[in-house]
Amino acid sequence: MAENLFDLTGKVGLVTGGNSGLGLAMAEGLARAGADVIIWGRRDARNASAAESLRAHGGRVAHRPVDVSNEADVAAGFAAALEEFGRVDCVIANAGTANVASIHEMSSDTWHGLLAINLHGVFYTLREAARHMKARAAAGDPGGSIIINGSLAVFSGVPGLAHYASAKGALNSMSKTLAVELGESRVRVNVICPGYIPTEISGDAGPMIEATLARSPIKQIGRPEDLQGIVVYLASDLSRYHTGDTITLDGGMMAQTY
Repeated sequence: MAENLFDLTGKVGLVTGGNSGLGLAMAEGLARAGADVIIWGRRDARNASAAESLRAHGGRVAHRPVDVSNEADVAAGFAAALEEFGRVDCVIANAGTANVASIHEMSSDTWHGLLAINLHGVFYTLREAARHMKARAAAGDPGGSIIINGSLAVFSGVPGLAHYASAKGALNSMSKTLAVELGESRVRVNVICPGYIPTEISGDAGPMIEATLARSPIKQIGRPEDLQGIVVYLASDLSRYHTGDTITLDGGMMAQTY
C-alpha cells in the first residue's frame, strides 16, 4: 500500500476568510488531506455553510464569526480554537479585501480601511499563532506552519492598488522576520503569491482574464483549487525545512517579460 506523504490527519488548520473564494479552497485542501479545520469569516451564515461542505471530507470542522481587524475578536477566536481543539498546527492568513483608487484620489478612510484588514488583521492573527506555537515548543512539542496569502502586487505595480500592494509588501517583509524569530521553535513561515484567480467577488473578470492569458506561459486561468497542493505541502511535515520563502503560483506569469 502506497504511503500518503502529505497526510494531515491529527493536524489542526485555521483559515481566516475561509468561508468563500480562495480561503475556502485552501480550507478544503486541508480537509481533503485529513486535517481538522477552523474557519473564520465575518458572515456567520456563510461560515456555517462552508463548514458543512468541509465536513464531507470526514474531519472535525469549526467556524466562528471573526473580524480580523478587531484585535479582541482575533484573541477570543484563537482562544476558542485552542479550547475546542487543544492546538493549532497551521494558520493560513487569508482574510483580506480589495478596492481600487488612484493614489491622488484615495481618501484616508480608504487607505486605513484596507490596511486595518489586510495588514493589521494579519498581524493580530499571526501574533496569536506565534504565541501559541512558541509556548507549545517550549513545552516540548515544536513545529507549526504559518502561511500568508500574498499577491503578485508584491513584485510589480498594479494601477489603483497602492494601498493593497503596501499591505501585501509589508506582509512579505514581515514573513522573513517571523521565519527568523520562530525558526528555533521549528515553525515555518511562508508566503504564497497567487496570480489572478477569479472568484465570486471579482466582478467583470473578462479584461483581467484576457490580460493574464496574454502574459502567462501556461495558457489557462488559475482556479481556487489550484492553491490546494502548495497549501497541503506547506502544512505537512514534508515542508519542515522550508521557511522564509515567497512562492509564486501564477502559471509562470512573473517569469515572462513579453
